[in-house]
Amino acid sequence: MSLQVGDKAPDFTLPDQSGAPVKLSERWGEKVVVLYFYPKDNTRGCTAEACSFRDGYESFTDAGAEVIGISSDTVDSHEKFAGRHELPFTLLSDRDRAVRKQYGATTLGVVPGRITFVIDRTGTVRHAFSSMTNIGGHVDDALAVVKRLRDESE
Repeated sequence: MSLQVGDKAPDFTLPDQSGAPVKLSERWGEKVVVLYFYPKDNTRGCTAEACSFRDGYESFTDAGAEVIGISSDTVDSHEKFAGRHELPFTLLSDRDRAVRKQYGATTLGVVPGRITFVIDRTGTVRHAFSSMTNIGGHVDDALAVVKRLRDESE
């Protein structure tokens, strides 16, 4: 991973599953952002991860966070994936993998990795977790960090 805890998160604008542009800095100004990169819609591991974020979504929103998933799949693919699995959060299409490269979200420098970042309201990376196989770790660790950030701000 090239992006580390304490780094400023690179800003970007990408289309969501409905084709609307999403500018990251507009999101982190409002809430803590849980930004997770995943390899591909409708694969076993990626579906499990998305459904884990879906199942914990209310806990994230209650703690003041927004969940955003990113892969290089098309807007249309994301729309179908989100609909099929009733995903209540935003999926972004990074077709040319430029944002993935900015965040260093690759394995061995070329394979799309499974990496989750927690970005605070100032745009600072507060947590990074990378594992292709520990799906639950992405959700559990991110939620723990989000709750800690909420408690620190109260």
